Amino acid sequence: MRRVAWTAALLTPILLAELLGRAAGWGALGHGPRDGWRVAVTFDDGPGERTPELLAILARHRARATFFVTRPAAQAHPELLTAIEAGGHTLDAHGIWHRTALTLTPWQEWAQVAWHPRPARPGPHLYRPPYGGHSPLTRLFAHLSGRQVALWDTEGRDWTDADPATLAAQTLARVQPGSVILLHDGPAVTPALLDALLSGLSERGLEVVPMQDLPARRITLREGLTRLRASYGA
Repeated sequence: MRRVAWTAALLTPILLAELLGRAAGWGALGHGPRDGWRVAVTFDDGPGERTPELLAILARHRARATFFVTRPAAQAHPELLTAIEAGGHTLDAHGIWHRTALTLTPWQEWAQVAWHPRPARPGPHLYRPPYGGHSPLTRLFAHLSGRQVALWDTEGRDWTDADPATLAAQTLARVQPGSVILLHDGPAVTPALLDALLSGLSERGLEVVPMQDLPARRITLREGLTRLRASYGA
């Protein structure tokens, strides 16, 4: 019985972090106002070899995005960080290790959350956890380091094998005013997907802006319940 009690004591905060932090997203930044005409396009994992092409497409459509970059990629490509900002886009943090929070030690996660590519920039400073993953300490570390956890409400699914036109159509079917769209800076399909997506958003009269300019709002209890059901296919 003692072993069962210890197991329950260990697993309960982990389960709550998964359910409330990642799946429901309560208290994290989700989408912006639904009664406006703005959406946010965001990119995880860069910068890298696809970044210049993504920037060219964004410039052609006069769209401004948010790039959630990792420390190794940022250190490897400082010139791309400069290019991103020169294009009117915003840099924010995707951490040091592209691993879910539960695989990090507490001191590693502290470093993960606290790192930012532009720490001297006026805030808010956003942190998007890899895979959206949370540990029981993620929100505490974000609060202590002055970071806001930033999630999304629409996925471009550019990690799948679907073609760009199909992915763009599926994404546009889910987009609402205020949506925060998740894409990735890396997959070969993303540039063509982005081009089609931006054309579709423009046809609907939606302006693409950085996430802070929506502005993104914190996920409410009711919205969290909807996200929770969607996360597990209900």
